[in-house]
Amino acid sequence: MITKATVDRIMEATDIVEVIGDFVQLKKRGANYIGLSPFSNERTPSFTVSPAKGIFKDFSSSKGGSAITFLMEMEKFTYPEALKWLAKKYGIEVEETVESAENREEENHRESLMIVSGFAAKFFQDSMWQTDEGQSIGLSYFKERGFTPETIRKFELGYSPDQWEAFTSQAIKEGYQPQFLEETGLSVKRDNGSMYDRYRGRVMFPIHSFTGRVIAFGGRTLKSDKSVPKYVNSPESEIYHKSSVLYGLYFAKKAIRDADDCYLVEGYADVVSVHQAGIENVVASSGTSLTVEQIRLIGRLTKNVTILYDGDAAGIKASLRGLDMILEEGLNVKVVLFPDGHDPDSYVRSVGTNAFKTYIDQNKKDFILYKTGILLKEAGNDPIRKAGVIREIVESIAKIPDSIKASVFVKECSHIMQIDERALLSELNKMRLAKSKKDSQQQYNQNQRAQQHPDAPPEDLFFDEPGTAAAPSTEKREEAYNQEREIIRLLLLYGNRMIDWDGIANTYIGPFIIAELSDVTFESTSCKDFVEDYRREVENGVLPDEQHYIHHKDKDIVDLTVTMLATRYTLSENWYEMHKITVPDEQVNMKATILGAIFHLKKHKVAQILENLRKELQNTPSEQDQEILLNQYMRMKKVEKHISDYLGSVILK
Repeated sequence: MITKATVDRIMEATDIVEVIGDFVQLKKRGANYIGLSPFSNERTPSFTVSPAKGIFKDFSSSKGGSAITFLMEMEKFTYPEALKWLAKKYGIEVEETVESAENREEENHRESLMIVSGFAAKFFQDSMWQTDEGQSIGLSYFKERGFTPETIRKFELGYSPDQWEAFTSQAIKEGYQPQFLEETGLSVKRDNGSMYDRYRGRVMFPIHSFTGRVIAFGGRTLKSDKSVPKYVNSPESEIYHKSSVLYGLYFAKKAIRDADDCYLVEGYADVVSVHQAGIENVVASSGTSLTVEQIRLIGRLTKNVTILYDGDAAGIKASLRGLDMILEEGLNVKVVLFPDGHDPDSYVRSVGTNAFKTYIDQNKKDFILYKTGILLKEAGNDPIRKAGVIREIVESIAKIPDSIKASVFVKECSHIMQIDERALLSELNKMRLAKSKKDSQQQYNQNQRAQQHPDAPPEDLFFDEPGTAAAPSTEKREEAYNQEREIIRLLLLYGNRMIDWDGIANTYIGPFIIAELSDVTFESTSCKDFVEDYRREVENGVLPDEQHYIHHKDKDIVDLTVTMLATRYTLSENWYEMHKITVPDEQVNMKATILGAIFHLKKHKVAQILENLRKELQNTPSEQDQEILLNQYMRMKKVEKHISDYLGSVILK
């Protein structure tokens, strides 16, 4: 367990904009920063970071919290893992009450897979640097490729011995469980239950997560035997989903943001060579076809992608259609084709860094125009094939969400294909109309299903005491929920302020609200937990502030806190000058603000009681019981009138 002193040092050092900026491209807007949500696919930024409050809020997915919460959501870290990641980032030594090595068996399942993968990476590195076989085969191969020792160590490249059980036996000897060796794909189980190494006699390329931990491997054979697969990659696991990972992204993310461009290559060696040449904004799709998830990873860092192909024309044509996905995600795509016989790896080694950069700058073309030229050349003078090319190009343009950008491509493609621009626009509009109708039909079908089977509110949204009458309507529940959340908002914003009305002295607003609501049962679970936590803190002599709840261990309380503190919109400083409209400030009359919230909530609770009494009166046959209920009903009506009169006097004064 990490000591409180260490946690405090981590919290003090953490810059939430800097932390989230490692994952999301942020732009300053007023006092806050905005960016595209990393949790959902969106085209308009709804992700907000407030450095003053130390929180983020994603309005598209409703996620929010501190830098720690962000890491837990983004990287699926546990709370201690997020703290350790921040400690490493800011060079803070972590003090723990119990050494983590002693708790290896207690680590959660996902962390166990991470630990095994980290051990494997070190084993493969040691095998290459410290054994005769590793140096003569693995290290010599990397040196022949022109990789320097610094680059080899940076990318944690290694070598797996050409033996059946070298790694597996060592891992088991060190205490790693066979279950995790098999799940990560590092070892394979035989029919008789024994295990052997998946990678034998291969040079190893570790694949890192966005935060730099080893999650998988690519192993390349050095044998010339055609029956042996050239590459063996890790299978899917709890920590590795190949469709959501880009090789080299951990090392490239800062350079991608700085250059505002991402170079996309095909192989591991391409990444390492180009990176070593000082061009660090380069990644690869880990031996798979490019996926939407990978494109969105890039889109969080830049809107510009440059595809660096080798000279294989057949491979280029096969990948053209797949690249339409990049256009659909709103990214700008350029393509560079290297001379025959060269790939990015060989070309950068052949000509050097400066010439490589110059070649890219002089030869990159917009993907649409590049695709047009390739397909037209293939179609030749065949009018049927040329018509097919036109249709395929228009399909690509139709995927571009920016209509202005699409119209520019229509103009340029009409010139290249020597076809009237209006004909292309007509075809483009037909495709867009068809897509719009399809989307509308899907939306209509979804709405119909929703009307037939309306979604019930979450079961834990409201807290009901056992034995209460039937639940109130959805509208009334929503009203109650909003009123309860208003109390939470006021506790967060003004709880540590002194009361300045009616001559009340030496009393803080927070404890005052808690005392006034001692007879109220909150229905929302998260609001109820928040108020109970606030009451406990006050009873212990502590007046909790917003930071206490931003960094609270209860995720529901953190979510509620951030929702109450975060606002998607801020009023312009020039609003009054432009419109001469004064926006009411709730702080001018704190008495009305605080008492209004308290008594509105109480009025709602009284209304619920009255409704329940009315129902009981209707269903009670006994005259004696009816008289008792009627007396209760009349008393509650007096309470309701008293609250209404009080609300009117407070609000109007």
